[in-house]
Amino acid sequence: MKFTNLTRRTEIGANSYYLEIGDQRLVLDCGMHPKNEGDDALPNFKPIADQPLDAILVSHSHQDHLGTLPVLMRRQPNARVFMPEATADIGATLLHNSVNVMTRQREELGTTMYPLFTHRETERASDLWRSCPLRQQINTRGERVNSSDGDACTFEFFDAGHVLGSSGILLRAEGRTIFYTGDVNFDDQTIAQAAVFPQDKIDILIMETTRGDHAMPAGWTRESEERRFGEAIAEVFKRGGCVLAPVFALGKTQEVLAMLYKFRREKLLPDFPIYIGGLSSKITQIYDRRAHMSRRQLPRLQLMQDVDPFILNGETIRDAAARPGRVYALSSGMMTPKTLSNIFARRVIENPRHSIFFVGYADPQSPAGILRKAKPDDEVSLDPDEPAQRVRCNLKQFEFSAHATRESLIEYATKLAPKKIVLVHGDPPAVEWMRAKLVADLPATEVIVPTPGVEMEL
Repeated sequence: MKFTNLTRRTEIGANSYYLEIGDQRLVLDCGMHPKNEGDDALPNFKPIADQPLDAILVSHSHQDHLGTLPVLMRRQPNARVFMPEATADIGATLLHNSVNVMTRQREELGTTMYPLFTHRETERASDLWRSCPLRQQINTRGERVNSSDGDACTFEFFDAGHVLGSSGILLRAEGRTIFYTGDVNFDDQTIAQAAVFPQDKIDILIMETTRGDHAMPAGWTRESEERRFGEAIAEVFKRGGCVLAPVFALGKTQEVLAMLYKFRREKLLPDFPIYIGGLSSKITQIYDRRAHMSRRQLPRLQLMQDVDPFILNGETIRDAAARPGRVYALSSGMMTPKTLSNIFARRVIENPRHSIFFVGYADPQSPAGILRKAKPDDEVSLDPDEPAQRVRCNLKQFEFSAHATRESLIEYATKLAPKKIVLVHGDPPAVEWMRAKLVADLPATEVIVPTPGVEMEL
């Protein structure tokens, strides 16, 4: 049994992992790095260039897990591609948007490498995806099997509670079990319900570590944080301002819309206009369509109908003034230059009546990460093509992560007590905290931080 970390560095980047189990060769996830460009945005496919793959398994449709799947499918035309049903539903929408972004970057950056794949290639690729129900054991030929089928290599998707369609992947082969968490959340969110993961003996656990360097605040509860968020919005409205919440189009947009719906219903806030982006609206429609087909809170809530948000796009954002008494939940969540949230942030950042509320993860080097650290009257540059601006708006941070707390990850790993734990999907400080804690708590378990690009024998 062999494992290679295809993510280029120990970080949250273009996540991808190679597994060789007996005569089966698999890749788990195939992401795009959110900050890098060209080849450096791809996973490192060199270690598997001469290895024909049997299957590619995708845990969920965030860019850092699915964003370069058409490239790998082009290089591995005989590999079958499997993913949860909801992930397939969302994935094509996100990849088509990625083509649009890369086409724009081709002009801005002057790189002939972009786009890395086309709309036509995305359509051909998504036609070949095999959608899988949760909790169904399937072999790499795509056939449903039962647990008595001996040494055959099989996989099974388990709801990961991160975003719609997110799943952990249980692999069985040669009498061994490997479980890959993907991105997981063990707590209920406003829409997503907590993960339901295997509780039985696992031989090898491949586990994310996103929040490994972040302790949970004492006394934190989702309910109290939602109320703090609602009350903070009310304060901004009272002083005649608006709120910008930078959000990911998948997951965070829908969670924020559900919170705003609850604030209205519970009379914490009066009826007020809400704005989201075009891509966010497409994904929200998928959430609505699958409301009764997925494990979720508020199953009757139809976000597009019941919240009724206004839609902004690259054209209409130009004329969208920052108006008081409104919430603008705009992507990208990291405020990447030229995205709606970045454009709108530059519109509100110098006005003390307005606020920017951070509700999710932001890379420390991204514009959102830089702004989160800023102090009043600091000068920050949110777009290298635009002049720096002075921070005069109100900045607040809220704890609504879609990733598991480090405490719940440790609890799950301790409960399983596997023979080996492989730590992935985390920046070095997060990975190191998790490694040290697991070594102390599970002395009989081998804890591994895989060196990128180096084959390991498991």
